[in-house]
Amino acid sequence: MSCSPEGFPMIWQKPAFHEILDCLEKHRVDPPVWNLKASRAEILTERDTTVQDRREIVSYLSSVISSNLGWIEDEDQREQLWTEASRRLAERCGRSAMGEITRRWPFGGHEGDEPRSSFELTLREPSLSGDSLGLKTWASSYVLSRLLPRFAATSLSHLLSPAPLPGLSVLELGSGTGLLGLAAACTWRTAVVLTDLPEIVPNLIHNVELNRSTFQPLGGEIEAGSLTWGGLKEESDARFHCLNKFKIVLAADPLYDYDHPGLLAGAIHSQLSLDEDARALVMVAQRDETTHRLLSSFRDEMSRHQYPLVCIEENIAHGQDDWDQDDESGQVECWWGLFKRQYPVHS
Repeated sequence: MSCSPEGFPMIWQKPAFHEILDCLEKHRVDPPVWNLKASRAEILTERDTTVQDRREIVSYLSSVISSNLGWIEDEDQREQLWTEASRRLAERCGRSAMGEITRRWPFGGHEGDEPRSSFELTLREPSLSGDSLGLKTWASSYVLSRLLPRFAATSLSHLLSPAPLPGLSVLELGSGTGLLGLAAACTWRTAVVLTDLPEIVPNLIHNVELNRSTFQPLGGEIEAGSLTWGGLKEESDARFHCLNKFKIVLAADPLYDYDHPGLLAGAIHSQLSLDEDARALVMVAQRDETTHRLLSSFRDEMSRHQYPLVCIEENIAHGQDDWDQDDESGQVECWWGLFKRQYPVHS
């Protein structure tokens, strides 16, 4: 249990080593497991509810770090206090500095659902730095994941209902933390291959192992590997050098730079089976004018190949982003489209 600011062993009083260390350890911020409804703003706020005034604990931590702690004779003990105070301060400096978080994502449990359709996935999101956007779980991943049962019963029923076709292969592009692909393995009870850039894959594999006891009993199987869109052969696992193997290709929130529409369309054309019953299911969050333009460009790119991929079904679903800690709503429209290959009709 943490102590209140009034109970802090004040540095000017030259408290003993064990008093300062005890206070610092009581204010440790371990990575919690957050439920779906907890936004990042709530997460960051909750981490500081152990004290009534966040500024007071930050001020106290700063006083420890800036003090020479000269009354503590043991140099190792002084170093330990500075290190612990620095860690506590970093844990309170926002998403980039606070280290990893772990969140639970529930599925099913609604009236009329089969008992087996209810499950929960647990995902680790490491500390964010630079442009490592693949280490965050984006809004559209969960939105599309929750629509998977509907697609299995309707638009993809020829592949998935009443049971997946023998040997059915599903590929997710730009898997990030793996939510969509993991949900597909659980919901569709089939084999799914998750892919992303090489630097994203280690955390992806971690999340696969974290949820193995969930998807395997439900009949799912998952592999994960590197697949760099438009990259050199050595930037992708050898299994992806053999093209057009997957009957279903999934992608959620895959467009956030101007070269992504062409790269994503190329990856889908390369990996999606050439069979007429193959389908690509893509969701793009429509956050601003830029994402609208990226989606338009993506649809153009999908139609430019020898055997164009045309959108045969589309709609809008609604989700919520929690990227900005000051954004209380984060509501976002998520466009989804289902694509199939268009072959020339011979008379």
